[in-house]
Amino acid sequence: MKSALSIMALTSLLALSANPARPARAQEPQSAVPDAPAPQAPKLTGNGPITPGAGTTAPGAATTPAPTTSSSSFAPAAPVAQQPPATPAKTEEIDTPAAGEGVEAVAKFSVNVNFVQVPVTVKDSKGNLVAGLQKEDFRIFEDGTYMPTRVFTVDPFPLSIAFVIDQSLTSDVMAKVNASLDAVQGALAPFDEAAVFTYSNGSKEWTTFTGAQGKRLPAVLALAKAIGTDMQVPTNSGPFAGCNIRKNGDCVDPNLQPGRSAGNNSFMTIPKEIHTLNDAILSAAKELSARPKDRRRIIYVVSDGKEYGSKASTKEVIRYLQTNKIAVYATAVGDSARWGEGYVSRLHIPLTMYDNILFKYTAATGGDLDSQRGTNGIEKSYAKITEEARAQYTLGYVTHRSIYDDRYRKIEVRAARPNVEVITKQGYYPSSQDK
Repeated sequence: MKSALSIMALTSLLALSANPARPARAQEPQSAVPDAPAPQAPKLTGNGPITPGAGTTAPGAATTPAPTTSSSSFAPAAPVAQQPPATPAKTEEIDTPAAGEGVEAVAKFSVNVNFVQVPVTVKDSKGNLVAGLQKEDFRIFEDGTYMPTRVFTVDPFPLSIAFVIDQSLTSDVMAKVNASLDAVQGALAPFDEAAVFTYSNGSKEWTTFTGAQGKRLPAVLALAKAIGTDMQVPTNSGPFAGCNIRKNGDCVDPNLQPGRSAGNNSFMTIPKEIHTLNDAILSAAKELSARPKDRRRIIYVVSDGKEYGSKASTKEVIRYLQTNKIAVYATAVGDSARWGEGYVSRLHIPLTMYDNILFKYTAATGGDLDSQRGTNGIEKSYAKITEEARAQYTLGYVTHRSIYDDRYRKIEVRAARPNVEVITKQGYYPSSQDK
């Protein structure tokens, strides 16, 4: 019995000597298994470019690789500290008006100004332009009431000029006008612009406004030349009255056939001439009304002044011109340019054709009328009238009439100089463009 116990004790001692550092199994501590790290949302740092797999980095910042964790480490991940919110960029403070104040501030800049601009030409007794006048030399009256001059300038204005050429002139007069058209461009300045209209039985626009010194204007003027008309006097009595040339029993010219459209069996109605001057001026005025306000709006008419057959009346066209600040200048040719006859032709017999109405347009709008019979005189009138339109005195005043009162307002301008002629528009109608 004792020998068996001794053998067991010896065996235990041999086992301890073989592994002396290993503690007893019962005393080994249990290592706790850590929890899996919580998923974290990816963070974007910096404003630099996005690199696949690396996120964003700030421009110029060095990229540091993230530390790797050993797969054998089971230590719990350290909680990620929440970064404070980014401070907003400092912006400039804007004084925003309170509710209702913005509308009031805008209304302060929307002001209705009753400003009236009056171009004035002053000539001496010989018809020469008078220069050197000052603001104190002029007095403006509207409907008989004195208006203080608020604006005065002698600076030249660029011209927007619409040429209206009469093609119903006789062939000899038309030839002189055609020869003079080559001098039109020489009367204009580089900053001017021009359009071309013609009329006979109806008006035609050859070109809208183009540069005065461009190649288009002389080309269009060359195309606008016409041969004119040869007026024949039909007879309404005698052996040559009626239709004396027949074909198959019918009159060759129905205008000369008695009893039809030209009269009856006892007399023949003389055909009437057609000169649509009013319609041509109105067509040019419509184009001019769209030009900028800082330009002189001018219609230049080359005609004998005859008017018959227009759809628009002279009174209606003049009102349109006075509303849109358009002045009419004209060179009278043909019979209206003869001395003495030019004044007689202004008289009108009821139920007949108007022989000359150019003076009505020029007087009502503040323009001027020149009479020339030869080619050389017509060429000089282009330069004379354009110089006159450019070298005007520009006056301005503020009317006391309401801008919503569309009645006609008469204007009178007086100059404190003896023996001078003051040329300006007779009056105006307020326009919606001024409101």
